[in-house]
Amino acid sequence: MNFFQFNFPVSEVETFIFIPPLIAFIISFFTSMAGISGAFLLLPFQMSVLGFTTPSVSSTNLLFNVAGTPGGVYRYMKEGRLVWPIAIAIVTGIMPGVLIGYYLRVKYLPDPMAFKLFVGLVLMVVAFRLIKEVWTSKTKIAADTGRLKDKVVNLSMGFKKIRFDFKEVTYSIHSIGFFTLSFAVGIIGGIYGIGGGSIIAPFCIAFFNLPVHTIAGAVLLGTFTSSAAGVIFYSLISINGSTAAPDWTLGILFGIGGLFGMYFGAKYQRYVPEKIIKIILALIILTVATKYILQFF
Repeated sequence: MNFFQFNFPVSEVETFIFIPPLIAFIISFFTSMAGISGAFLLLPFQMSVLGFTTPSVSSTNLLFNVAGTPGGVYRYMKEGRLVWPIAIAIVTGIMPGVLIGYYLRVKYLPDPMAFKLFVGLVLMVVAFRLIKEVWTSKTKIAADTGRLKDKVVNLSMGFKKIRFDFKEVTYSIHSIGFFTLSFAVGIIGGIYGIGGGSIIAPFCIAFFNLPVHTIAGAVLLGTFTSSAAGVIFYSLISINGSTAAPDWTLGILFGIGGLFGMYFGAKYQRYVPEKIIKIILALIILTVATKYILQFF
C-alpha cells in the first residue's frame, strides 16, 4: 500500500493518493443535491485529518470547487432546472465579496482557532433556521417523492423582482435584497474558502422559501465563478509580502472526485424528497458548526 502513498510538497500532506478524490466524491454526491459543492465539509477534513492548516487550505478548497462544480451545473442545466436570474444575482453579488473575504482571511484571520469560531457561529445561525423551517413545514414527505420532470419556466429578472415558475407555482424574490445577501455571503465565503455556496443555499431555502430542486444549479454556478476568482486572488495578490496559492495537485485530486460526485448527485436529486434534503443539510451544518465552536474553548 506504500506504493499509493503520496507526499504533497506545498501542503506537506502525506496520504494515500486515492483518499482525496474518494472523500470528495462521497461528500459532494450528497451535498450537491442542496446546491452545495461540499467544500465546507472538505475544509475540516483537510485541517483536522490531513493537518493542512495554513491559509493555502482556503485556496485549495476553492480549487476543488472550480474543478468539481461543472459536473453538477451541467446536469442541472441539462434537466432545465438552472434558474439563470438567480445565478446572475449570486455571481454579481458574491464576486466582490470574495475579494474582501480573501483580504480579511490573510490579514486578520491566519489563526485557525479564530477562523473556526467565526465560521461556526455563522453556520449555527443558518442551521437553526433550517431546522425551524423543516419543523414548522406542513408538507408531507410523500408529496415531494417521484420523478420531477417539471422544468423551470417563465424566468424574469428586473431591478425589483426575480420571478420564475416551477411545478405550476410562481416564485418571486427581491432582487436588491438577494444581491445584498450574495455580497455578504461572498465575504464569508472568501474567508472560509468555500465560494459561499454552503451558506447561500440554506438562505435560499430557509429565508427566501425557494424549492431545493430549482436553486441547486444556480448556487453551484455561483460557487464555480466566485471560487475561480478566489483562486486567482489567493494566488496572485500579495498581502503582507506573501500569497496563499493552493496546493494544485491536492486541489485537483479533490476536484476530480467532486466532478463525478456532483454530477451524480444532481442526477439523482430529483428522486429525493425536498424535506429529506433539508434535514440532511441542516444536520450536516449543525454538526460542523458545533465542532468548530467547541474547539475554540
